[in-house]
Amino acid sequence: MADEELHETDEDQKDWQAAVDGEAQAAGGDADPQAEDYGVPMDKVEAVLNATADKTMLTPQMQRMMQRQAENTKRVEESIKGTKSNPRWFVPLFCVLMIIGLVWAVVYYLTSDYPIPGIGAWNLLIAFGIIMVGFIMTMWWR
Repeated sequence: MADEELHETDEDQKDWQAAVDGEAQAAGGDADPQAEDYGVPMDKVEAVLNATADKTMLTPQMQRMMQRQAENTKRVEESIKGTKSNPRWFVPLFCVLMIIGLVWAVVYYLTSDYPIPGIGAWNLLIAFGIIMVGFIMTMWWR
């Protein structure tokens, strides 16, 4: 008995869905079930987002949306103006410093006397110092 009711409900649902789809196609609407109409034409939404709409002809919701869009744009522009950037030589300099420090340490490990002969393991301290200067510069990078 429960199975019969379930099958009857499925058939009613399919009939109802077919009727709704038929009405939508007859009215010239999209056959896409994902498309939703909120009562606002897309050209009005685009005009609001591009700030080219006549504000007196818009609904209060659309006017608030335009105002929020303008406020967001202004806030983003102000934050961009306040951003400082590093000079163009900054990034290549800290990359080169880290590479020089690495090469210095590798040369010392391979030769155990160079790059500066006679100071021994202090060459490693010099290498790690150069690498650390490069890494510290990365923290100042904007």
